[in-house]
Amino acid sequence: MATPAQWLAGARPRTLPAAVAPVLVGTGVAVALDGFRLLPALLALVVALALQVGVNYANDFSDGRRGTDADRVGPMRLVGSGVASERAVLGAAVVSFAVAGVAGLGMAALSSWWLVAVGAVSILAAWTYTGGPIPYGYRALGEVFVFVFFGLVATVGTTFGQTRTVEGLAFAAAVPVGLLITAILVVNNLRDVHGDAAVGKRTLAVLLGEAATRWSFAGLVVAAFVVVALVGVARPWALLGLLAAPVAVPPVRTVLSGARGPALIAALGGTGRATLVTGVVFAAGLALS
Repeated sequence: MATPAQWLAGARPRTLPAAVAPVLVGTGVAVALDGFRLLPALLALVVALALQVGVNYANDFSDGRRGTDADRVGPMRLVGSGVASERAVLGAAVVSFAVAGVAGLGMAALSSWWLVAVGAVSILAAWTYTGGPIPYGYRALGEVFVFVFFGLVATVGTTFGQTRTVEGLAFAAAVPVGLLITAILVVNNLRDVHGDAAVGKRTLAVLLGEAATRWSFAGLVVAAFVVVALVGVARPWALLGLLAAPVAVPPVRTVLSGARGPALIAALGGTGRATLVTGVVFAAGLALS
């Protein structure tokens, strides 16, 4: 039976900034639009965190069941390592999605019932990343879905849950967040590229190859801060988001240096920190604008 520490490792805490940053930025936009409401913001955070943990456990279950986690570096694979049963990990994923669903219902009750549909599609997307008969994560589409759901939908949804309006500023602010979160997935898949190729998991990193994947990672990070600067043209205080750029330098340097396997774990953590710091300072700038 897995220990609490192993369950925590299986939840992949290095990925949680990908849940927090969009909520921070979406809330910053809500403040800028004079629509901030604390309870919907907190519920959005619960939804985002629960979805992130849920997708991590769901991936563990699906990849472990397919045998693609048998020989991996990086965080604990509960099913692949044999420390937890498929049923237990599936149960953890279902509980996480249920928590997200309950919090989402509360958020919808406070704003709009349209959020129920958005939440249902988000849970479906989380499950089918590596689960179901046609997992899109095995078909080089993971980055697209991560950008859309963990970037655009999470950020704009957080703003909408508070303001009850769909604003262009929310979409613009969501882009750099989505790019950085996508970069987290890219470095994760770069770390696993050889193992994924060996078991037939066709991620974008497998299709592009190592060299192109490294440059695409750097390009995503640079593009994120370029978009922050562009948002700052209309909302000058948003330029505070650029203060996070130095935090992104170490992971970019590590990736471009040719690091492989376990050496990329630090880059994964560094990209998560850069995403979180960007979310904090960018959200603060938006709130002040």
